Amino acid sequence: MSINNYDPIDDAFEDEAEAPEESSNRTFLFVAGGLGVLILGVLLCVVGYVLFNMNSSQAAEATAQAQAQAQEATVEVALTQTAVVVQAQAAQATATVTSTNTPVIAQATFTPTETPNPATATVGAAFTQIAVFTQTVIPTSTALPNTGFADEVGIPGMFALALALVLVILLTRRLRATPVK
Repeated sequence: MSINNYDPIDDAFEDEAEAPEESSNRTFLFVAGGLGVLILGVLLCVVGYVLFNMNSSQAAEATAQAQAQAQEATVEVALTQTAVVVQAQAAQATATVTSTNTPVIAQATFTPTETPNPATATVGAAFTQIAVFTQTVIPTSTALPNTGFADEVGIPGMFALALALVLVILLTRRLRATPVK
């Protein structure tokens, strides 16, 4: 071929008949769209959960504050009533009481008539020693704390999520490996 007869436009697309036809990636688009919708749904659920808990926590906080104010008002009323009663008692206590001729009653003294049983005294001493040497048991919590992701979501939920992600991985690998017709 001579240099003068060279046509670059014809030469560039000479192998057009041999070029493979582009396939439509419909399956990929469906899977990508499905994953996008799934992610959007999860985000909406998370936002709804946060908003719901924020509203309920604000309501609980407002209720607790109202209860605290009611309790403070009750305590204030009780303290006021106590102060009024103390003042009334102080006014009554200042009144002079006239003495009367009341006979004094002699106090009786107790004198044991028989000697205590030594066995009873020994048992009493033993109980005293047991009471002194017994350690006080302080109750402690044996339950584990309910904090963390696994406690809130649950282990079965985590396993289900892991299985779903493994299935997504296997599905995408299979769809990639499938020959297109």
